[in-house]
Amino acid sequence: MNNSIKIALAGNPNCGKTTLFNALTGSKQYVGNWAGVTVEKKEGKTKYKENDILVTDLPGTYSLSPYSIEEIVARNYIVEESPDVVLNIVDATNIDRNLYLTLQLVELGKPVVVALNMIDLSEKRGIKIDYDKLSNILGVPVVPISASKNNNIGKLMEEVVNVFNDKLKYSTINIKYHKGIEKKIKEVQAVIESDERFNKYNKRWMAIKLLEKDEEVSKKLDNDLSEFVKVSEEELEDIEGLIVDGKYELIGDLVSKAVKKPSSKIITTSDKIDKVLTNKWAGIPIFAALMYFVFWSTFNIGGIFLDIIDVFFAETLSGWVSVALESIGVSSGLHSLIVDGIIGGIGGVLVFLPNIMILFFAISILEDSGYMARVAFIMDRAMKKIGLNGKAFIPMIMGFGCNVPAIMSTRTLENEEDRLTAILINPFMSCGARLPVYTLFAAAFFQNNAGLVVFSLYILGILVAITMGLIFKKTLFKSENSAFVMELPPYRIPTLKGTFIHVWDRVKGFLIKAGTIIFAASVALWFILGFNFSGQAELADSFGAYIGKAIAPIFAPLGFGNWQASLSLLTGIIAKEVVVSNMAIMYGMGDAAMGSASSFAANLSAAFTQLSAYAFMVFVLLYTPCVAVIATVKRETNSLKWTLFSVFYQFGVAWIVAMIIYQVGCLFI
Repeated sequence: MNNSIKIALAGNPNCGKTTLFNALTGSKQYVGNWAGVTVEKKEGKTKYKENDILVTDLPGTYSLSPYSIEEIVARNYIVEESPDVVLNIVDATNIDRNLYLTLQLVELGKPVVVALNMIDLSEKRGIKIDYDKLSNILGVPVVPISASKNNNIGKLMEEVVNVFNDKLKYSTINIKYHKGIEKKIKEVQAVIESDERFNKYNKRWMAIKLLEKDEEVSKKLDNDLSEFVKVSEEELEDIEGLIVDGKYELIGDLVSKAVKKPSSKIITTSDKIDKVLTNKWAGIPIFAALMYFVFWSTFNIGGIFLDIIDVFFAETLSGWVSVALESIGVSSGLHSLIVDGIIGGIGGVLVFLPNIMILFFAISILEDSGYMARVAFIMDRAMKKIGLNGKAFIPMIMGFGCNVPAIMSTRTLENEEDRLTAILINPFMSCGARLPVYTLFAAAFFQNNAGLVVFSLYILGILVAITMGLIFKKTLFKSENSAFVMELPPYRIPTLKGTFIHVWDRVKGFLIKAGTIIFAASVALWFILGFNFSGQAELADSFGAYIGKAIAPIFAPLGFGNWQASLSLLTGIIAKEVVVSNMAIMYGMGDAAMGSASSFAANLSAAFTQLSAYAFMVFVLLYTPCVAVIATVKRETNSLKWTLFSVFYQFGVAWIVAMIIYQVGCLFI
């Protein structure tokens, strides 16, 4: 029989949930946002025997209490959408803490299958788990797996299908609380039993949530019922704490019966590696060396493919299209639009695709291995200097990929002033969209030291972010430092499949942007560079030249006061890749007759010196971010004031830093 099954993956952060999601769905997944919020939503499809399975990857969360957007999203999906099976991923190396979420899921009364992940690591640590006993006590199937090695995934899916088929017979453990609490649970449950509005919910779970003063559940009550619950809450002191204690008592009982741990702590490979990588003296130099290697690889390996792709766009494709257009007699204007505007503009960006892929591949390896979590720990001391903690460095690291999800991830910061500081400094972290600009200028002006030059930009971005954070903490936000407690996941060997999926997700976004935003910008730029109020015009007399010349004096003290650079920076607010596509058009890369990147580099060399080129890259690094980031800042701060402040202060910081670099450099060069 062919069934359609909806399953939801639920688990703590760092439990291997995403690894299992990738193992199940492969490339058959798509990413969006949950309705009404900006939390990422991942769904994918898989097939097991005759069953079509839709897999939803819920946000990683430690509990189903509505204290964060992620927790609300995860719980609302399970409660309101009613997936056929909830697949709870539990980290076998940290089973005590992970079981708290498991008990909450069981208490919901939904069909649950527990995937006991990282079982290979737990065995290496001497942890022995009686899966059958654990399953019997919980009343749900428990399947040991290793998602990273794809071990026992078939058995796991078999249990999911079995639970789906037998869900009418499904029964789970009832968590027994203190007698006084049980009495109150039954009283509240009896009152809501008669209300038809709550028929779709587990009444016992609702009663417990109401006694815990759960705001989301309390909103569903009318005034009379709310008053009854309030009286019940007041009759027992600290009822929330007693309910939590009841769960942890059961977890302690579960672990004592089903889990055996070694009497003495085993020094794991992760512990040995951490002694070096998180050492207070060696940690930051090692991080710097790794990042330098990443950028060295980005340029030296990516450069192998750059010329090939460049020749394809600038000569081969442009030549084919040019001949085809001439053969059908298209006008010179349309010919120029297609060859110079579209192919030149988009090709000018896509030529750097190998560099971007290598950068994303390296960052994905560092993230999936568990090293990036250590970087937050390493940077905690430096972050404390600016009144933040290492947790605030995690969004900064994410900014190396894209500032939009990085800014969204600041929600994990509990202190509102810390969060606002993190949002305001995050755009200084160099996103992947800026890389084509660096690659272009580094290849043209710093061929022998391209990796080192770009590495210096990333380090400069971090230093400027930390400096501005310090200024904000001394002036605008003077709250006390918040504590930083973080669980370091064990080191893992990234899977090729998982890494490919991560890289493809990011590259796909880049390609979509090339086919939409950059395409539109290239067409628009071709128009403003080819026309003025009198009609078709020479480049120097075009709309674009007028606009560029009007704003060029602003950039003259920075060393690049030509109208082409000025116009490129203005359009770069749409998307940073547009800076390159526009320069490709204006400096002749889009013209097939101009040849390849060597001609383009020669044209750039006539407009920039090494010093002004570096100042230009610094300005691109630090100035006003793209419209997507600006919109995210507005959404996350819910404040036009802070959004406008972000736009203008970042432009000001970029102008000052680039000006200092250029003017001081002129004294010595």
